Amino acid sequence: MLFLLSPAKTLDYDTPLPAEFQGLEPQAPVFANQSATLVKQLKKLSASDLSLLMSLSPNLAELNVKRFKDWKPVYTPDNSRPSIFAFNGDVYDGLSVKSLKKSDLTWLESHLVILSGLYGVLKPLDALQPYRLEMGTALKVAKSHNLYEFWGAQIAQYLNARLDAVSSRVVINLASQEYFKSVERKTLNAQLIECVFEDEKNGQYKVISFFAKKARGLMVRFAATHRIKRAEDLKSFDLQGYGFAVKASSSERYVFRRSEASLS
Repeated sequence: MLFLLSPAKTLDYDTPLPAEFQGLEPQAPVFANQSATLVKQLKKLSASDLSLLMSLSPNLAELNVKRFKDWKPVYTPDNSRPSIFAFNGDVYDGLSVKSLKKSDLTWLESHLVILSGLYGVLKPLDALQPYRLEMGTALKVAKSHNLYEFWGAQIAQYLNARLDAVSSRVVINLASQEYFKSVERKTLNAQLIECVFEDEKNGQYKVISFFAKKARGLMVRFAATHRIKRAEDLKSFDLQGYGFAVKASSSERYVFRRSEASLS
């Protein structure tokens, strides 16, 4: 079984790693060569080009021009850190990896895949250099008009290969639609289950972005700490007041709901 997450726009390269993870040798991502191809193209762009391409503010555009200029094909402790510790957003607040045990992170390394516009896929301990490149970016590289065309079937093929090594051919999608679109469905050979998180507001259950993002991270944390082996076992997810909504769910779509009372 594999779990899919989106990356975060915000990055953290300042907070020290937990003691047991300091001194880790950088682990190059599997698609490092493809990333280098993308960066080569991105280095040709000016700050105004990046601003237009990715709808960035002038300051963010300048920052990412510098990031791509400084990007190196060789990963070192000075220019990178493990991806799971670099991403810093609502999803990763829910996951709260710094409070997990080393054995939990070992489990995540075997079961978690982070989708990325620049890297394609990342394992939790893959080295990550600072970048900003959303999967939906219309970056033209050779014959590809955007990143979806650039990655093509590569991501789904990678997931298939990973699933070949485990007993359960199930993919739990906790990524956003923008990122999951990079997984070519006709190529993916697996049962796919999407997890949806809804919160009650004024008597109605709906997806509230902030809470849903955090819940995705909570689900990954739950899976790691409980060593989940079957998709069915995810239905017992109960962190921060969520519960499995039987009537709203199906075999391909697990819905979890939280009442307003749980937030008070």
